[in-house]
Amino acid sequence: MARIFEYFVVCGLGPEIRTLDGDKGYHGTGMMYLPSLLDQYPLDNYSLYPPPPPQLPTCVLPAGVEFYSSGFDANDASTFPRSYPIVLTEGDGSKIYVSCIAFRDPVSEDIAEAYHIPANSFADKCICVVSRSPSFRVLRNALEEIFALCFSPSGSSKPLWDVIAYMVSNVPLPMPGRDRVLFAIENCLLSVEAPPRDGLPHADISFQPLVQCLDVDNLIKFFTAVLLERRILLRSNKYSILTLVSEAVCHLIYPFRWQHVYIPLLFFSGVDYIDAPTPYMMGLHSGVDTSNLAMDGVVVVDLDYNRISTSEEIPHIPEPELSSLRCEILKLLCPNVMGIDQMKAGVFSSSEQYSKGCNKPWGEDHDLQLRLIFLKFFASILGGYRNFIENNAMHVFNTQAFLKKRSRSTNQPPEPMIIQFLDSHGFLDYLERVATLDENNNNLLEKLQDAIGRGQNPISILPSSLVEPEIITISDEDVGAGSGAKYTYDRFPSNIRSEEQDEKRKQILAAASGAFEYIKHAPSSPSVQVGKDSLSPMERAAERERMVLDIKVKLQGLWLRLLKLGATDDPLSSFEYGTILALIESDAEGIGGSGFVECIGEHIHSGWHGRLTDEQFIAVKELLKTAINRATSRNDLSTIRDALEVSAEMYKKDANNVSDYVQRHLISLSIWEELRFWEGYFDHLMEHSSSKSANYAALVATQLILVASHMAGLGLFDTDAWYMVETIAERNNIGYKQLIKLRGFFSHAQQLRVGYWGTSSVKAQSMSSHGLSSPRPIDVTDQNQQPAEASGVGRSWVQSMFSRDSSRANSFARVRQWTSDSTSVANENGTPRKQDLSTAGQKKTQTNVRVLRGHGGAITALHCVTKREVWDLVGDREDAGFFISGSTDCMVKIWDPSIRGSELRATLKGHTRTVRSVSSDRGKVVSGSDDQSVIVWDKQTSQLLEELKGHDAQVSCVRMLSGERVLTAAHDGTVKMWDVRTDTCVATVGRCSSAVLCMEYDDSTGILAAAGRDAVANIWDIRAGRQMHKLLGHTKWIRSIRMVGDTLVTGSDDWTARVWSVSRGTCDAVLACHAGPILCVECSMLDRGIITGSTDGLLRFWENEEEGIRCVKNVTIHNAAILSINAGEHWLGIGAADNSMSLFQRPQERLGLSSTGSKMSGWQLYRTPQKTVAMVRCVASDLERKRICSGGRNGVLRLWEATINI
Repeated sequence: MARIFEYFVVCGLGPEIRTLDGDKGYHGTGMMYLPSLLDQYPLDNYSLYPPPPPQLPTCVLPAGVEFYSSGFDANDASTFPRSYPIVLTEGDGSKIYVSCIAFRDPVSEDIAEAYHIPANSFADKCICVVSRSPSFRVLRNALEEIFALCFSPSGSSKPLWDVIAYMVSNVPLPMPGRDRVLFAIENCLLSVEAPPRDGLPHADISFQPLVQCLDVDNLIKFFTAVLLERRILLRSNKYSILTLVSEAVCHLIYPFRWQHVYIPLLFFSGVDYIDAPTPYMMGLHSGVDTSNLAMDGVVVVDLDYNRISTSEEIPHIPEPELSSLRCEILKLLCPNVMGIDQMKAGVFSSSEQYSKGCNKPWGEDHDLQLRLIFLKFFASILGGYRNFIENNAMHVFNTQAFLKKRSRSTNQPPEPMIIQFLDSHGFLDYLERVATLDENNNNLLEKLQDAIGRGQNPISILPSSLVEPEIITISDEDVGAGSGAKYTYDRFPSNIRSEEQDEKRKQILAAASGAFEYIKHAPSSPSVQVGKDSLSPMERAAERERMVLDIKVKLQGLWLRLLKLGATDDPLSSFEYGTILALIESDAEGIGGSGFVECIGEHIHSGWHGRLTDEQFIAVKELLKTAINRATSRNDLSTIRDALEVSAEMYKKDANNVSDYVQRHLISLSIWEELRFWEGYFDHLMEHSSSKSANYAALVATQLILVASHMAGLGLFDTDAWYMVETIAERNNIGYKQLIKLRGFFSHAQQLRVGYWGTSSVKAQSMSSHGLSSPRPIDVTDQNQQPAEASGVGRSWVQSMFSRDSSRANSFARVRQWTSDSTSVANENGTPRKQDLSTAGQKKTQTNVRVLRGHGGAITALHCVTKREVWDLVGDREDAGFFISGSTDCMVKIWDPSIRGSELRATLKGHTRTVRSVSSDRGKVVSGSDDQSVIVWDKQTSQLLEELKGHDAQVSCVRMLSGERVLTAAHDGTVKMWDVRTDTCVATVGRCSSAVLCMEYDDSTGILAAAGRDAVANIWDIRAGRQMHKLLGHTKWIRSIRMVGDTLVTGSDDWTARVWSVSRGTCDAVLACHAGPILCVECSMLDRGIITGSTDGLLRFWENEEEGIRCVKNVTIHNAAILSINAGEHWLGIGAADNSMSLFQRPQERLGLSSTGSKMSGWQLYRTPQKTVAMVRCVASDLERKRICSGGRNGVLRLWEATINI
């Protein structure tokens, strides 16, 4: 029988002391130190459960460990022990419930001596009980009894760890609705039971803290934010309030479930995760400073002061549900006041249950009534929803029809809150569960709707509790049977350590104190010369080999018994499955996982055909998933490779007699997205190839075909898989013909994939599971950033939560994503055309993003040093690919992306106001500023060479030209050319009637184009010294301009772009399909196409045809203004104001193939990284190295390398 207590854990100050900043040693009482796991029962090797999560010490002591000069003082409340619960979420979404008591405990004498800590010092310590059951009350009561027993003056009849061991080992988990377990800790009797499964989910908490901290209006606002899956941050100065309120609101949204990151108590050093872009619910102590975070869109719920703040509006719950919900809550909280109001109005409620016990203090009845109030709200707002479920290839739920039906009944247009809720992950997850038999049998929402329709009491939907639970008594016969001795303690005792643990502790402390003589003499100590350390290396190797053989023999027997289970047996609940799973999970060296895979492989080679029953199929794929996950964490690529191959062999026949391979069900694992794995697998195939004498290119192609077959079997999408196959092929120089042949087979392999997955499936796991390794990557150099040690495994845990698939890869979410990605749009001729996102959700998002910090203000200018700028007769200069940034902090910085961790190359100081524009050539950097000056710098020495003054307003554009010349434009309406060698203005080459915002110059022809606030584009021939044309047509500011040959393209705030002839001065076309100002325009020289980006977030691709220019493609992957478009021959870089970036490619041209259709529509999304929350001011692209860099309002540069995976 399962146990309610999985582990008893003690966390605090370990023998290796580090500050949160990562500094080793003791640094005084003013610092906070990293907590460690000190003791646990049972040990990992003696437990049937997975070990305690490694992030546990960081989470139970979220502020860290602090030293004190005194311990508990009855007159000082700050020294009192603190009791609080926490909830941890595993990577698979399962929850771990922990009850904690933190207190001051004396520092161990050996630690104090080793680190020279003052005598009689105290430090934070935390004792915890860990459980998979949400039985908060019994966890807290049991822990408090253990704590009280430890420090009781009368002492305990048994050693404290014996009491703990008996409690953890013997108290079973009660059967829901059937058992009540009674157990005793010394002389205190405790009980635990669970409600029936067919009622409301078990909520062993009080909802009173929620209604005490928030008034009714704020409670409803908080509830709405959770329901609409916003980014929610709870603040309180009490740890317990954060967890209790988080759990309470999660129960109030029943029957829906929170699908995203859930951390009720965030450790202090993880505060930067608040800027993560994905939905989350996190709790943070109110003493942690968040002033340096963007917090854009975060809903901050201050539980101490009853305040909710956010920069984004939360839609209101519509009427009449809002008034009804508010009235019912007030009726529960203030029954007497509501009763007076009803008497005055002559209105009497039929819900008599709410008026019962109006004078009673808050109790379990109030908790139940509050939950039913919110369930009634869902019953009302989703009335008749089942009639609109359409589980087919195109729709999950007919949202439009439901909204129309609701609008007819309420005489109101569709409400934003309802629309957003119907599109949430929680609602789609609920629809999936409704489709299952179990959910239908126990769907309390539908039962409540039926009960309300029949006029019944809502309480009637809950199971009756007429049957008394069976009492199970757990008694400790050793209590009172001893000698009568009592055990008392002045501190929480340590558990008995093994000789190995004790020796390791002594070595750490000896190293800390500098007593290396101990280490020298340690081999002669008696404790070292016993046990395993006395064995020779050869004997230890033999012993390990025997252990490995023993595990493999056990696995072989368990595997064969698993396959022989009868038709009525459930493999997932069998002893065989549980034991194999335990061997895989509990083995740190990977013997269990690799042995299990090897066992299957040997069985297949002996003639087994791999056929499995449906139940065995599920069990085997889950075991393989676990084995691959464990192997991935150990970087054991050989086990992953073997598991991939055996999974391709095992299959079952479904009802349609189609082979369903295990490999297909491994798609959610992240390892398949990593190029390094496929490169290693390819190398393995080459090494073990039997045709060594064959043509090398043909041999490579043959092995890559096998790699592609596995990719198709896993369900990897064509763009992801082909990128990796193509990369391996190019590195092996297989030649053009073999590459074309390989691509042809790849198309066939993808047809096989479609046969498995269908055309409507989107790999939801791939979309979300790599979305956010961290809002602030660990490899970033930042003086203000906590080093990796400061967060330790705690940060890794939070990253794994953000990277796990929040949608749980349910089929409804996949269908909905596909239908939204495939929405048809019409071109100008009215022909329907698929909206080509290249199924953006299918693209890789797990790419290398670095955060570059150094500026103290918003980034206002950004430039990439191109190859053309720095090319000379010797060849490429080393600074090609550098990024140069300017900021409101008046500084210019040069960044070298090739040096990871030390990207900042130089800081240029000289301006006195915001830097607006930067440019460069081989040896110089030029910058323009609001201080009306233009400064030229030496790129190598960072010295200020010249300061060019002559503009009468802020400088908006600068451009380095050949021949030591600089071209500048300013808000005074002038465009000037300067000679750097003489520090003089050669000429004012152009004048506009208002501020110049953008300019283009063709150095080969001497043609200059500039435009700005006067809505006029001016063209000058500088060499001839004359103005060629004044281009009139725009009605508002012109913000972007691009000139290629005889074509000039302008983008304006009047929502249009215009195409002009430079030579004729005429407007050839007006591009008017955007719904906002056009901020950037670009020309694709290879196919004479045009790309426009607007504040509406749309990218539009335009193509020149005989009948004119038409829009051939729309891309909607960005949600904010497009700031930058940079097109090369084969690559296209995009940056947007919401900090999202994307890289497009034209694979046909890269392979040398000609496209028979539209050339501009051939652009396909190559990759896009997961965006972080920040407002971006400028973006620059380096297409040669496939890098895009964005500069944010927060002074941070975000550098994305699209070709590197992490």
